[in-house]
Amino acid sequence: MKPLRVAFFGTPEFAVPTLEALARQHHVLLAVTQPPKPAGRGLTVRQPAAARLAEARDIEVAQPRRLRDPEFLARLRALDLDVGVTAAYGRILPPALLELPRFGVLNVHASLLPRWRGAAPIQHALIAGDAETGITIMQTEEGLDTGPIRLQRRVTVAASDDAITLAASLAQLGAEVLTEALTLLAADSLPVTPQDEGAVTVAPPLTALDGHVRWHASAVDIANRHRGVAGWPGSSFEFGGSRVKVLELTALPDAETGAAAPGQVVRLTGDVVQVAAGSGIVELSTVKPASKGAMSARAWANGRGVRVGAVLV
Repeated sequence: MKPLRVAFFGTPEFAVPTLEALARQHHVLLAVTQPPKPAGRGLTVRQPAAARLAEARDIEVAQPRRLRDPEFLARLRALDLDVGVTAAYGRILPPALLELPRFGVLNVHASLLPRWRGAAPIQHALIAGDAETGITIMQTEEGLDTGPIRLQRRVTVAASDDAITLAASLAQLGAEVLTEALTLLAADSLPVTPQDEGAVTVAPPLTALDGHVRWHASAVDIANRHRGVAGWPGSSFEFGGSRVKVLELTALPDAETGAAAPGQVVRLTGDVVQVAAGSGIVELSTVKPASKGAMSARAWANGRGVRVGAVLV
């Protein structure tokens, strides 16, 4: 296959395998990422992962504040692009940009569209307890993940998966499926399948509130949410006016709670604290109180005087 002339749009770690695959097989003429932002405790300004890889591969990097900027669009037009590729870029591309590449723009999306359109498909799939997910290579349109499906691959969600591990595996799968899609595109044999608008679900960005443990939910739903918010914002609850992060928990869906209300401590055993959910019990294993290091849930409970019957909110 003759290498394609490509402009790449992507920002975080998820985008890195896709950019690596493109750089191996095609002419990546420009890598477009979000501008660097302060991060970490010291608010150090650091280039996004995709920009660091592009610089290491001697690929020109652009970080425009406005995608509609006439100079930026003229720069893209001069590249005589065959195709644009996006992978977790973080912005909706304007029509004027989508029209520039000969084959338009393909998006590597981490869900089985039309399920989980939006910014956080991996997290919402886990929160919802989906048994499978996958990668969709989509033809990008102006709307939010509304374009036709060009290629799709399904994978089973492992019980051990959380948002961190699932993102890493889907990032690799995305690079593989995109590679296949571009081969088919160059041969004019890449399918075009409209999305089923009746099956759409939406995956908006997570907020800090998404990590708060919802004790009235079932133990399984609480565990699924914990998996989905891993990385950020993480799970947490409050006791005595202080927030406590949950690092490890387990659902005991068939455990009886007796007369305990959701959020009420029902047992302290070994290193764990068992808490009643809307149905079943949640077993807290490792927690991190504010301004302290990680510790067993039982050690935290002993230090705070938590007894059976105490209520976590």
